[in-house]
Amino acid sequence: MPALTGIRILDLTQFEAGPACTELLAWLGADVVKLESPDGGDQGRRMMSDLPGADAYYFILLNANKRSVTLNLKDERGRALFRRMLPRFDVLIENFTLGTLEKWDLGWDVLCGIHPGLIYATIRGFGESGPYARFKAFDMIAQATGGAMSLNGELGGPPIKLGVTLGDTGSGVHCAVGILAAYIQRLQTGRGQRVEVSMQEAVANFVRPALMAHYITGQPTIRSGNRIPFLSPSDLYRCAPGNGNDYVYMMINSRAMWEGVLTTIGRTDLIGNTDYDDVRWRNHHPAELHAMIEEWTAPRDKLTVMEAMATNGVPCGAVLDTGDLLTNPHLRARGMVASFEHPIRGTITMPGNPVRLADSSTTVTSPPLLGEHNREIYADLLGLDETEVGRLAREGVI
Repeated sequence: MPALTGIRILDLTQFEAGPACTELLAWLGADVVKLESPDGGDQGRRMMSDLPGADAYYFILLNANKRSVTLNLKDERGRALFRRMLPRFDVLIENFTLGTLEKWDLGWDVLCGIHPGLIYATIRGFGESGPYARFKAFDMIAQATGGAMSLNGELGGPPIKLGVTLGDTGSGVHCAVGILAAYIQRLQTGRGQRVEVSMQEAVANFVRPALMAHYITGQPTIRSGNRIPFLSPSDLYRCAPGNGNDYVYMMINSRAMWEGVLTTIGRTDLIGNTDYDDVRWRNHHPAELHAMIEEWTAPRDKLTVMEAMATNGVPCGAVLDTGDLLTNPHLRARGMVASFEHPIRGTITMPGNPVRLADSSTTVTSPPLLGEHNREIYADLLGLDETEVGRLAREGVI
């Protein structure tokens, strides 16, 4: 069975950090019910949508395997339904602006009185305390204030935001860990608790290894682009046919790996050479080494280079673009790329669950349409009949 079978999560999140957290938990088997406003739902549903009236790919990529109900929390009748629903759930997660649920009298102090076993998770830009607590944040704000942006870019150039959403999805993964930890503790104590993740702090956690240089030099760690200054020739190398992502990255941190590079490019004559064998000499001659290696990689495609280097024990990765990821034979062979039928968009192919459990298989299912599961969830959880559900819908409560 899926590992989290029987765990029910009430998901009040929108955009990315929260939905990324609950999507991962849904893949692992939790029953995630996405509670949305009847007035358009999660704002991510329309974010950068290319098709009027259809859920955006942004939403689809972050909300697979969930169910959706609509509920108007600005209406006291909606809040009354919410309070009735809450005890049926193990976890509530939200990423509203600080104070929003408290304004509706649905803050932690109220909800834990209704449901003492509740695990209440929040994701905020800067957490719920400290001088920045009320500051607004998005992914790139977390990248900047968490230290990641200061490390990304070329030597001597300005900081550059990462192309991946480390602040958002990275925070979501941290929150999933916190929720599972709180759930395990509840099995022993019977009590729920709050789980808080700050996006700034989640990014700072990813920056941890970069602090080593700071400790050694006493100065902020500098940007170095693709090159690793003390592990030459670790760097990015151009491949054929020379388009924007036709590159491989090699990481060389041992003599055996260096000899694997020389073997691959047909320069075994340099194996045993006093200079070339010395990493300190190599670190002082990066341009010379780069030119020698790229002379061999440039006429070959990136996958051929990757496979040839790997055969000789060299850690080497082709730079896969977004199109490559969806067609990559390795990812497809492992089932990481999944397809499903969306009721409006048709066949969607996307990355699936990266967490694998031997006794818990994963199937990727279509994200829900807004309010798609109103009738079944309100009937199952609250015993409302179709007449009552219809009336609440007409009155704008659901």
